[in-house]
Amino acid sequence: MVLTGSRYRTAAGTGVVAALILVLIFGSPVFVDWANRNTDPASGAWDWFLRLLTWPSWSFDDDVPVRDLVARDIKAILVVVFTAVFLILLTGSQLARARGGVSQLLAGWAAYIFAAATAGLLAAIIITNPTPLQSFLWAGAGATYGFFTGWIIGLAALGGRRP
Repeated sequence: MVLTGSRYRTAAGTGVVAALILVLIFGSPVFVDWANRNTDPASGAWDWFLRLLTWPSWSFDDDVPVRDLVARDIKAILVVVFTAVFLILLTGSQLARARGGVSQLLAGWAAYIFAAATAGLLAAIIITNPTPLQSFLWAGAGATYGFFTGWIIGLAALGGRRP
């Protein structure tokens, strides 16, 4: 039986699904609340990592200003959208001879770093009283998040073929 091209998973598609799962699970209000109550980032690397996973959080909390709530939710959405954009750009531009796993792993990882940093930079514009410093801090936090969690997206990109 011959499989058509549409039946294969692409590297970008598997990476976006992994990003969506990361944001939906670890950015959910339930996990964010649990992580804030049960972890102390100063006590060790594991607690710090669990808190880091909550960076693209989303919620429907009515205790914060609407602009801040929208900025947080848009940040989570933009992480997934920009992951798709950067995965398509980075995995599509790989040389034909660079089909190896390391190349796809690094392209997926880099795409997530760029996606999170860009999402943080753009979402910070929406918050109440935005400043350039706040935008840089959100972009830096996004880059940190992408660096320490992007390997998951890189591994997911290994599971798909390049376009």
